[in-house]
Amino acid sequence: MSNVTPIVFIVDDDVSVRESLQLLIQNEGWEPEPFSSAQQFLDHPRASVPSCLILDISLPELAGLELQKRVAVERTDVPIIFITGYGDVPKTVQAMKAGAVEFLTKPFDDEVLLTAVRHALERSRLAIARDAEMRELRNRYASLTAREQQVMALVVSGLLNKQIGGELGISEITVKAHRGQVMQKMKADSLATLVKLAGKLHPVRATAA
Repeated sequence: MSNVTPIVFIVDDDVSVRESLQLLIQNEGWEPEPFSSAQQFLDHPRASVPSCLILDISLPELAGLELQKRVAVERTDVPIIFITGYGDVPKTVQAMKAGAVEFLTKPFDDEVLLTAVRHALERSRLAIARDAEMRELRNRYASLTAREQQVMALVVSGLLNKQIGGELGISEITVKAHRGQVMQKMKADSLATLVKLAGKLHPVRATAA
């Protein structure tokens, strides 16, 4: 991940703005991907590298705030930096509440924008890393048999092996065998680690418990 070139998407219907931002992004060693409309951006294949979106809030057809809603659902690892040709306090508030990294009014200082981009790309890296971690964790859990998943749920709820055996109608020795398989497949070196992993897999259930 550290060796890949981050992508900075630029969506602005003003060609002069796109070109100036493209040059600025290139000079920082990032890869710019300019688009003249929100739909062009949506039609573009998703990036698998850290990325962010510099987005003009006033666009023809699909507006910036509407695109932000789509990105929040479909591309959660792409933070947004809004730019606008005029100050609009209500839209600024709406954009920031919806998770925008920054809201800049043209003309803005290049370094202010670059700082926002660096912050956004770091957020993207973290989001991609979290997604990869969760995929790996779900794969580990899927490798458990149905019985092992039952044992895991009872182990993390705090029951002892004897209690788990009584709950499932199996011997304590069998519970120990299943428990060992759970620990191995989940790559958990302790009960505390297993509880933590279970909390990540089932946060609502963990909170309720």
